[in-house]
Amino acid sequence: MTPDTCWSDLRDSAQALKPRHLSELLSDTRRFDALTFEHDGLLLDLSRQRLLPETLDQLVALAEACQLQQKINDLISGKPVNCTEGRAALHTALRTPAGKSLSLNGEDIVVGVQSTLAKMEALVTTLHSGQWRGYSGEAIDTVVNIGVGGSDLGPLMTCRALSDFKPKAAQGIELHFVSSMDGSQLSGLLSRLNPATTLFVLSSKSFTTIDTLANAATARQWLVDASSLDTEVILRHHFIGITAQPEKASEWGIPSQNQLLFWDWTGGRYSMWSAIGLPIAISIGMEGFRQLLDGAHSIDSHFHQAPLRENLPVLLALVGIWNINLLDIHAHAILPYDGRLAHLPAYLEQLEMESNGKSVRLDGSATQGHTCPVLWGEIGPNAQHAFYQLLHQGTESVMCDFIVPAKRYTDRGQELQQQHRLALANCLAQARVLALGDKALDDDSASAAPPWKRYRGNQPSTVILLDELTPYALGQLIAVYEHKVYTQAVIWGINPFDQWGVELGKKMATAMLDELDNPGLSGSLDCATSGLLQRINTLREQG
Repeated sequence: MTPDTCWSDLRDSAQALKPRHLSELLSDTRRFDALTFEHDGLLLDLSRQRLLPETLDQLVALAEACQLQQKINDLISGKPVNCTEGRAALHTALRTPAGKSLSLNGEDIVVGVQSTLAKMEALVTTLHSGQWRGYSGEAIDTVVNIGVGGSDLGPLMTCRALSDFKPKAAQGIELHFVSSMDGSQLSGLLSRLNPATTLFVLSSKSFTTIDTLANAATARQWLVDASSLDTEVILRHHFIGITAQPEKASEWGIPSQNQLLFWDWTGGRYSMWSAIGLPIAISIGMEGFRQLLDGAHSIDSHFHQAPLRENLPVLLALVGIWNINLLDIHAHAILPYDGRLAHLPAYLEQLEMESNGKSVRLDGSATQGHTCPVLWGEIGPNAQHAFYQLLHQGTESVMCDFIVPAKRYTDRGQELQQQHRLALANCLAQARVLALGDKALDDDSASAAPPWKRYRGNQPSTVILLDELTPYALGQLIAVYEHKVYTQAVIWGINPFDQWGVELGKKMATAMLDELDNPGLSGSLDCATSGLLQRINTLREQG
């Protein structure tokens, strides 16, 4: 069967299903069992999606027609799936256990990965033991991660999500994250930190990112001013550099013993599994970090080996394809019902929109339909008081992902366990009302309510249920979304691993710096930009 035939069959199915409300579909008592899938403690509930079990069969046929299994093999084996940059995308190798091998350009890259993990472990052990000393001889008790994009979002999200898993040795170390290029985060932070006991982790794949290097230069000068010591001494005691360009880190002044390597086949938004995850390892220990890797590897193996019809990342991706391309739904809300996952929506925004926000196919032609939807989200209870009004009674169709652990506070008091029960109740109730609308009520009062109190329902949602939120489970969850993104890219025929739109913005911003200092330098700016530059420079001259 060709992709065109599959698309035609799916359009026919969508047309037939559009008039059917989710309340009707959910009246089938067999539906939950037919549309719920599980792997290694992670449950994917698709029963509130506006489709039938046979719709999944048609979607799997589309995936097969697009040669998805071969594309998965290509990804895992290190083929250059990032075709516009001519390289592999081997974030899966970063969580491959020791003892296995994977050759890339004649080199066993798993050996290199394990070597970096060993160096990470040595650095973490030195910090946790109090043996990493600042310029005054005092033990480091504060770590500031300086990065942007994937060098910030992944470590920040994970450290917050796994804050319950700090080992005793890590509890005396305060951890901060700085990413804003305007200096606002760093300025407020430096005013209350002790320079003698602060270590900066400078994370930049290229070691040319202006945002990151500007913050790093400010931090370096702060230390020099506080200590009156040579820059070389300061860098040796107070900076770790993480990069794919070690020679550039050395030029900046970070000694090799303070450098951690990652590779150009690791995309920034897939880099938390690499040395970029050093803040995670500092926060939860290397044992916890390895559990995170193990959870992701569990999903890697499942994605590679499980039949497509039982494959969690594939099914999540195909349901997204159904909603976006067949039901014309182009908004996607990420709704975790656990406060520890507060930064997950922002992380997934980058993962999905930077990867699949593309309108050009691999062959250079324009895409024929929609690709990545607009993602946003918030912790569920906060979102209920912010934008659920739109979900329940607005004019937009929105697909939602509810993410919740079944268990929490099992070793704590009854009051905290009751609070988790409240979160579970709200999660399940909101998914139910979004699906059923007024029909969720057990009485006939809804039909008599005025129009402004009516709920139409029929908003599709997925529930992802974790047993518990642990390092292993979080590794699984993130890997599911990573492989979902790749699967959708295969179906759409786009490259999820480049980001040329981001690169253009960086290039233009660098050029604009010269314009700010020398207005009219290029003589080729549009009138809107020229007008703003003139106003800005007038205000700056006025002081």
